[in-house]
Amino acid sequence: MTQLAHLPDRGVVAVSGGDRVGFLQGLVSNDVAAAAPGRAVWAALLTPQGKWLADFLIFAEAGRLLLDCERAQAPMLVQRLMRYRLRAAVELHDLSGALHVHAAWDGVPDPPAGTIAAPDPRLPEAGWRILADHALPANADAAAWDAHRIALGLPDGSRDLEAEKSVLLEAGFDELHGVSWSKGCYMGQELTARTKYRGLVKRRLVPVAISGEAPPSGTPIMQDGREVGALRSVAGRMALALLRPEALGGPLTCDAARLEPRLPSWLVLPA
Repeated sequence: MTQLAHLPDRGVVAVSGGDRVGFLQGLVSNDVAAAAPGRAVWAALLTPQGKWLADFLIFAEAGRLLLDCERAQAPMLVQRLMRYRLRAAVELHDLSGALHVHAAWDGVPDPPAGTIAAPDPRLPEAGWRILADHALPANADAAAWDAHRIALGLPDGSRDLEAEKSVLLEAGFDELHGVSWSKGCYMGQELTARTKYRGLVKRRLVPVAISGEAPPSGTPIMQDGREVGALRSVAGRMALALLRPEALGGPLTCDAARLEPRLPSWLVLPA
């Protein structure tokens, strides 16, 4: 049975105006022109130095683009994007109070008329995203979605990445279709490309199973007496952990808990 959950921690930013596609195209990591009705695009906004600031799913609707983003980041996202508007024919609005974000997985949903829906572009197993002007009847909750996406290895904004510190390829943006390598320049492109082509990814965000009491996010992860990473978002007995690739084959501890990496099939590690 298809699971449907309302995600109250997600918000929506609208980008409208005749220059909306070209405006975002020069700022974010993926090809904005690929967004179309029924087709979403996952992208990130970076600093000029190529470090993560925010990420979002981009939906295309008549006359506007809708960014499904972390709700707490929506005001910052509007403010940050406004800095680059200059003379572009673009308007930005935080619609987090007017549009509700939902996730559906374990089947194909039947979205009600008037909603905006598309498959999650990161993985088929991630299901669908649905935007609606009201909270839809749900048979799952945000915690169930959290457990599902952690098992898949999908990052969740600032819970798993650090603003102005994280590099996209650490969090799987390459394998999960969050970067276009052919669309042309965007802010932070140089570091992103250098990280890929020079093999400079020094940490990876991976799912781990927890044995024992789950430590809080940010707790250092140890191996043979040295720190090899840190715990990020946690859901029950599963979590995402940012780890050095060379630490993935041995025993890991985090406070009193033991961790076992559960590497997803999509993850590509250095040979």
